[in-house]
Amino acid sequence: MILAAGRGERMRPLSERTPKPLLTVAGQALIARHLERLAAAGVREVVINTAHLGEQFPAALGDGARWGLRIRYSHEGEQPLETGGGILHALPLLGEAPFIAVSGDLWTDYDFARLRIGADDLAHLVMVHNPDWHATGDFGLDGDRIVEQGGTRMTFANIAVYRPALFADWRTTAAAEPGVALDPPRFRLLPLLRAALRRGRVGGEAFDGRWHNLGTPQQLAELDAALRAGAG
Repeated sequence: MILAAGRGERMRPLSERTPKPLLTVAGQALIARHLERLAAAGVREVVINTAHLGEQFPAALGDGARWGLRIRYSHEGEQPLETGGGILHALPLLGEAPFIAVSGDLWTDYDFARLRIGADDLAHLVMVHNPDWHATGDFGLDGDRIVEQGGTRMTFANIAVYRPALFADWRTTAAAEPGVALDPPRFRLLPLLRAALRRGRVGGEAFDGRWHNLGTPQQLAELDAALRAGAG
């Protein structure tokens, strides 16, 4: 699943007319790079959730045939359902098996073929060293386990494998969060991940390659220039 429903407020004015995942870096849309690399890793079916300017995705990407993929779209309406609600809304399209999830506004050279999930785990998270803008990180990584206390503090790369069972008790887990809506379900994924890791059911790995979480026009322009110059 590629998460592509966000409004991209910090990317304005670019995101006022173009959804963030359809913005280009070095001549290629961010989401097109994901599709290319997912296909190379052996993925054959992709679900893309959409909201803001959602009609642009099918127009730009079609049914995925050019990458050897089958793309299906999970439209959330004009108001995005947040990360947790968006995935929950798409579960009927995703099926019962574990699935890859990646944010559509990333640029990375991570090899999706590396992804695995432990037999008893509900999630497996890819972690990166803390960028300057997120020095405190998100979770601890202790070997191949995600922990709340201890380990090496790192930042969640927004690349993961999830089991649908992670969402089984979403009402109880997410209901206490501020801003949660139950109809339609609109909630963040983070509370579900924290509940799972407290039960010891979240694995993880460190990634040392190239990873850019693109939030602003300046960051987009800087990466574009670096890649065109052969860096990045």
